[in-house]
Amino acid sequence: MDENIIKRLSDIAMSNDPIDQSLYEKYDVKRGLRHADGRGVLVGLTSIGDAIGYEIDKDDKKVAVPGRLIYRGYNVEDIVHDVEKSHQYGYEQVAYLLLFGQLPTKNQLEEFQELLGRLRALPEYFTEDMIMKAPSSDIMNKIARGVLASYSYDPDPENRDISNILRQCIELTSRFSTLAAYGYQAKRRYYDGKSMYIHNPKPELCTAENFLRLIRSDKQYTPLEAELLDLSLILHAEHGGGNNSSFTIHVVSSADTDTYSAVAAAVGSLKGSRHGGANIRVMEMMDDIKKNVKDWANESEIRNYLVRIASKQAFDRTGLIYGQGHGVYTISDPRATLLRNKASELAKEKGVEEEFHLYNIIERLAPDVLFELHGGKKRICTNVDFYSGFVYSMLGIPRELYTPLFAISRIAGWSAHRIEEIVAGRRIYRPAYKGIAGERRYVPMDQRVENKILQVKQEDNRVPTTGPSD
Repeated sequence: MDENIIKRLSDIAMSNDPIDQSLYEKYDVKRGLRHADGRGVLVGLTSIGDAIGYEIDKDDKKVAVPGRLIYRGYNVEDIVHDVEKSHQYGYEQVAYLLLFGQLPTKNQLEEFQELLGRLRALPEYFTEDMIMKAPSSDIMNKIARGVLASYSYDPDPENRDISNILRQCIELTSRFSTLAAYGYQAKRRYYDGKSMYIHNPKPELCTAENFLRLIRSDKQYTPLEAELLDLSLILHAEHGGGNNSSFTIHVVSSADTDTYSAVAAAVGSLKGSRHGGANIRVMEMMDDIKKNVKDWANESEIRNYLVRIASKQAFDRTGLIYGQGHGVYTISDPRATLLRNKASELAKEKGVEEEFHLYNIIERLAPDVLFELHGGKKRICTNVDFYSGFVYSMLGIPRELYTPLFAISRIAGWSAHRIEEIVAGRRIYRPAYKGIAGERRYVPMDQRVENKILQVKQEDNRVPTTGPSD
């Protein structure tokens, strides 16, 4: 395609799209569906999950509280502690809870685990025709394509009965880890020039075990590795209906479309750097810190470099310390706490305790550095992305799989939200946009002249917060 033509057309498009920023305030537009104090605009109800980081007092003011993550009314900390105490893997139990709204009995869980195990293998010829013949440099795109392609392998894809939608959601929940692992192997072969290993999933293994087995050439992993990945899957499975991807599946499902179209839309949302890719930015920042801080135990040296980052003098010069801050949590992110505590065990096993202590120091210092530099009434806390990337790096998982792992976990929550929207929502989302262009007199073709294109300065697309939108 002629680049000059595209450049000229893009200049025309950009010159006609800017909106006076003051108009958003004039018409009281809730940009990003948020109030001025950061609270989300209430657009629905959900019984699936809740992220609690503040309470509203009698004067309608936000009051920060220690963060809590709730799945179907249960505190996720209780779920994690019970899983650890019983020496079990917990993601499948969480998926059952989210989908069906109640904790499974021992027999119910075993039946569900057996069902997921049987469904992990992709349909016949799917791997060859839908993954290997059309590899992608981005695995999230490969997952989305795999989801849409699943429509063609479904004997009843348009049936909107809840029982049929539930079947589709269970199949996708089971197969997401396989789609991601095979998409990664295809990328290795076709884009990275490396060997490709296609292992068959084992029905008796849990999601975490199967994923580690599928991405490794020797298929080997330790119990602690699988336990830590399982914990990460538990913590990312759901976060209330207000995050972008879960809201996306509500919106698309409300239009009465098929399951595969709705889930693929959610995958597309999660792929965005403002949503699912925050832990990659953390890892890039940590690479920079480890390179420029000589003594990883020297708090003064670490603090000075964090000040440089926050002052836009180091790293990417955005002033952001990635992995710090969140749209809901202020005092603490319960997911970060749980992941950090378990990560300490693997750090010992892997011999990277020095690096783990560096993370601990930054977690302690960064909120104070940001508060001292920028002030304001709101203090921030370390979020889950600060430790999740470190965990994945200890597991030897390549960075291009970090966001796909988020999707492998979140498909359970998305599925629950899709079913809830169909059962309880029953009305298509139709928000309002105010037209501000005004009417213009139509100009016949022979009277039109080329208008001078105004040079428009593009706004910085980076998110003005250190935390993810989830």
